[in-house]
Amino acid sequence: MDHPLIDLINQKIAEAERNGEFENLSGAGKPLPHENDPENALLNRVIKENGGVPEFVSLTRELEKLRAELRDTGDRTERHKIMKEMSMMEAKIDIARKAHR
Repeated sequence: MDHPLIDLINQKIAEAERNGEFENLSGAGKPLPHENDPENALLNRVIKENGGVPEFVSLTRELEKLRAELRDTGDRTERHKIMKEMSMMEAKIDIARKAHR
């Protein structure tokens, strides 16, 4: 089944072609950029354009916050708790890096 707006879409494309709107576009005649993950290329581009970062980057930022918290904490029990969180965070970062490759 066609999209309900297919006729309107085709009409707009034909109109743009008649008006020469597809002539002399930047990149015309050049090969498309190489994509490592062509199935998710659009999704990856949208995430990147909107400031998204890979999971390991956001986890690394959280780890830095934990390190700062550890430096500022004198309580032994709290330090022990933070170090356990840091250890878990490092493991998550390692897993996320491997998944990102």
